[in-house]
Amino acid sequence: MNNNNTHDERIAKMSLASVYPLYLAKVEKKGRTKEELDQVITWLTGFSAGQLKDLINKKVTFETFFGQASLHPNAPLITGLICGYRVEEIENPLTQQVRYLDKLVDELAKGRKMGKILRS
Repeated sequence: MNNNNTHDERIAKMSLASVYPLYLAKVEKKGRTKEELDQVITWLTGFSAGQLKDLINKKVTFETFFGQASLHPNAPLITGLICGYRVEEIENPLTQQVRYLDKLVDELAKGRKMGKILRS
């Protein structure tokens, strides 16, 4: 991914609360559940379901959200294309972490088995 500071800054300032309903609508439209979405997010970030809910309610930015997260050790196994970019080639760490999340949500919506989504 090309260094695009404006793009990276825009992602950093987005709130999880603004994106979460879009994630939820996407997965529910494909027959998946809020619980499955939360499971994917908590797996990636290390937050509990309660912490996740609290962070959404506080409308934290992605920068704060991922700054407080303990990324799963298998997160680098998340590869492939999302938004036209190869996730594994994204240079900005925060942008890459947000795209990891986007990729997991995409896989959930596409009906992939939870074991494969969680890289277990």
